[in-house]
Amino acid sequence: MKYIIPFLLIILLTGFSCNKTKDVQEVSEKADSLKFDANRIENRIGETLIPEAKVVLDNWKEYQLVDEMLLKYYSISTLEALSNADELSRLVKMMKDSIKIENLKKPNIIARINVLENETLRLADMATIPSISKKEVKEEVNNIVAIYSAFNSKINTIYKSESIQNMLEVDTEVPIDIQEITTPPPYLNMERTRRVNNLRERQ
Repeated sequence: MKYIIPFLLIILLTGFSCNKTKDVQEVSEKADSLKFDANRIENRIGETLIPEAKVVLDNWKEYQLVDEMLLKYYSISTLEALSNADELSRLVKMMKDSIKIENLKKPNIIARINVLENETLRLADMATIPSISKKEVKEEVNNIVAIYSAFNSKINTIYKSESIQNMLEVDTEVPIDIQEITTPPPYLNMERTRRVNNLRERQ
């Protein structure tokens, strides 16, 4: 009897160990299949808006809708990319037609939106072609993501420049006030005298 209990424990432990190994193997296989899924398109998140730009664009509803939709395209299957292509191109057109922010009514911003719209329309056309390859869809999605990132980058540049300009305007006002207050009058008179004397010598 005393040998039966240890024997049963060994059997139970062996069975538990085998089941655990099997579970780990199944999870690993699933992870590998997701990792190497040829139907999935993976992209790194591109450039997002800096805080200054985000505050200004917060009320631009059409931009927010495009941003929300394009976030899905950073990790998406080829089937989903094609299925959502019409909706994406429609949202991009709405965004293009709804620009009300003066800082963004610039040729280089409009040009980037036009390119983005053209590429989304191309992806929508691909959805109608039965013979389209997964590679072609992947390349087009990569193009769209890259163009959108460049679009955000240009917006960031505008608001970074504006922020720096505002800082410079503040900084340049302070030294001028200090100079006018602290500069002694004799120095100013000496400068004026030198300039007058120089002019007389030249004459």
